[in-house]
Amino acid sequence: MKLGVLFSGGKDSTYSAYLAEKNGYGLVCLISILSKNPDSYMFQQIFREDIQKQADAMNLQIIFQETKGIKEKELKDLENAIKKAKKEFQIEGLVIGALASVYQASRIQKICSKLDLWCFNPLWQKDQFELLEELLKEKFKIKIVKVAAEGLDEKWVGKMIDKEFLKEIKKLNEKYKVNPAGEGGEFETYVVNCPLFKGKNG
Repeated sequence: MKLGVLFSGGKDSTYSAYLAEKNGYGLVCLISILSKNPDSYMFQQIFREDIQKQADAMNLQIIFQETKGIKEKELKDLENAIKKAKKEFQIEGLVIGALASVYQASRIQKICSKLDLWCFNPLWQKDQFELLEELLKEKFKIKIVKVAAEGLDEKWVGKMIDKEFLKEIKKLNEKYKVNPAGEGGEFETYVVNCPLFKGKNG
């Protein structure tokens, strides 16, 4: 089955793509939404050049779609990008990295249903500490690129997710209820390297 990947460059979409490939599905393209709104309800804000590096490392074509990031209206931009992927790459399904956001998952699934595409969401409702442990086990190198929560200051930007990070985020989860996987927008990530990348990605 040919699958496209709704791809942000962060840990969840990249790990979901990895799990899809591990389960024998064919990844044929990436779909990346470039939002002009840093507080978008749907999309992480990463620079186009950085995502292109990752696409090159995976030897995959990528469809970029810009959006103003206006709530609900940005979904039309997403639908247009997925339509383009279906036409250009004949995708039969879409890989997404939604973990706990019903808002995000339900809207993407609705678009997939409308376009007659299967929606593969392998991380849905996964224990978030377990997810972080798995990422380390699978040798994902992940950098924190943005923070927005009590207990997380600018010193966290640039940190790698490692065993020390796991210890610290557990403490912040207990003290401030910080989501350990950043699902509530507490922090955003960028995958520097992982098994999907053929060579190290900058």
